[in-house]
Amino acid sequence: MALDSRPRAGHHTNATGIKGFIRRHPLVAFFTLANLMSWVAWSPYVLSNNGLGVWDFDFPAVLGTTQFAGVLPGAYLGPIFAAYVVTRVADGREGVRRWVGRMTKWRVGRLWYLGTALGVPALIIVTGLALSGENIHMPPVAALVAYVPGLLLQMVTTGLAEEPGWRDFALPRMQRRFGPLGATAILGPLWGVWHLPLFLSEWGGWPDVTWTRIGEFVAFATVFSVVVTWVFNRTGQSLPLIMVLHVSVNNFMSIVYSDMFPSLGTPEHASHVTLLAGTTAAVLVLIATRGRLGYRPAEETEEPAPERTAELTPELTPELTPGLAAQR
Repeated sequence: MALDSRPRAGHHTNATGIKGFIRRHPLVAFFTLANLMSWVAWSPYVLSNNGLGVWDFDFPAVLGTTQFAGVLPGAYLGPIFAAYVVTRVADGREGVRRWVGRMTKWRVGRLWYLGTALGVPALIIVTGLALSGENIHMPPVAALVAYVPGLLLQMVTTGLAEEPGWRDFALPRMQRRFGPLGATAILGPLWGVWHLPLFLSEWGGWPDVTWTRIGEFVAFATVFSVVVTWVFNRTGQSLPLIMVLHVSVNNFMSIVYSDMFPSLGTPEHASHVTLLAGTTAAVLVLIATRGRLGYRPAEETEEPAPERTAELTPELTPELTPGLAAQR
């Protein structure tokens, strides 16, 4: 089965050249462009002293990290830019309108915001407690004060750079072709693989990174995508909720995790914790939804009315409450 989606009616698919290829194979074009543009843009960072050391140059630190200068440009040039280009060529202005519409769908029940923002740290804490023998410490006040600003910063960096591509562009198309579970099983590993060059830099802990950590990261991206797909479907395809869910993992792990669980503070231990937490959440969601992940094919044919979207709130049955959703 080819990784692609059927073009929408009314669009010319017999065009030649690059535009014709994009219109006939939008998913292949998106994943190719997203990886190519990000990996090329990340090459200077990977080759610099912040990575392999081939290029004798140090990227400047902003807010205590070189990732803003070294990683963020490639992240923006990848998923979000690739999604815009392919949508504009394949679906025209109307397709771009639908794409942007999901990015601005903020009016979702408040319980979803609480669930996505608090469910991630809750499940990580429970997992950390189990693996550390209940060896937990209260994080310092400075970390707690920085938590909300850090979450907002992650929203406009990591969340905005990635999710308009992975979930806003790719997931709806892939669900129509492969179903929710099949789409998630394909998209999750592809999402993880996109990060691979960064493991050769400070981002991935180079030179101490191991193949086990890389494998666990891709596995985590796969199992966590089960939860992300469920939240995406159950909130009427609200991308802001997906961004909150995604960056809650990054924010918790970077700001408070090591202070709360010093005995599990190594990258290897942190990898174990996130993978176990994500797997637990994925299994619970799969069982509760019977593998449907909240997907309703009829809703793919048209956008929900604004007043209906505003009323979307999490139902307690037959699916899980959002507090069980967790991870990166």
